[in-house]
Amino acid sequence: MSTARVMGIVNVTPDSFSDGGRLGSVEAAVAHGLRLVADGAAILDVGGESTRPGATPVTVDEEIARTAPVIAGLRARWDGAISIDTMKPEVARAAVAAGAKMWNDVSGLAFAPDSVSVAADLGCEVVLMHGLRPGDFAHATPTVGNVVAEVAADLVARAGRAMAGGVARDRLLLDPGIGFGKTVEQGLRLTAALDRIVALGFPVLYGASRKRLIAAVDASAGDAGDRLGGSLALALAAAARGAAVIRVHDVRQTVQALKVQVALPG
Repeated sequence: MSTARVMGIVNVTPDSFSDGGRLGSVEAAVAHGLRLVADGAAILDVGGESTRPGATPVTVDEEIARTAPVIAGLRARWDGAISIDTMKPEVARAAVAAGAKMWNDVSGLAFAPDSVSVAADLGCEVVLMHGLRPGDFAHATPTVGNVVAEVAADLVARAGRAMAGGVARDRLLLDPGIGFGKTVEQGLRLTAALDRIVALGFPVLYGASRKRLIAAVDASAGDAGDRLGGSLALALAAAARGAAVIRVHDVRQTVQALKVQVALPG
């Protein structure tokens, strides 16, 4: 078993569900990102707009103002992989100009008419996620009974549209979107069957760090900061099923858990 790469979360938003408002300046965000690198992060994911239910959409200019200086500051001090977490192609373009090499798009390149063409033009890696309706922060629950089959089919279709629009296959990663438009049971089923998403032939990014399904399993974890144990359990389960990237808040603990998992004989 190879060790999944750990993606550390750098939220520069006032209202993210777990750590909104904690990084109130460019300097604080850059310092946080560099700490995550020291803790073992292989990728830093910089986001300037919350996608939690009920979040207020952010203008393009504001999102660029939040994220581009942080990306530039990180790039000046680190030559590793930086991702921009955005649905907006204009923000992705500004982020790549500032030094990002990956576009993590929760809309799966469906938010804007030119999302696919911009992704093809940028030539960066692109994460296609299942679950968020274009232009809408409402997390609608899938209606099909077999959530694994539905998500797999949707991701194949998104990848096909991206490639038809000029995005190279080897630039694509898939994300089943745990917590986005899924019930707790559906999120757990997707995790347990993640190898079926991996079998589609693309690297898979998995993100369930501190998410509410953990509190649904353990009612004592009502606060997002109390969900480390559940986050690690889900990360290890995803890695065991072939996830290539694990997106987390708690980088050091996740890196350590993955190292021990890989070191186990057999």
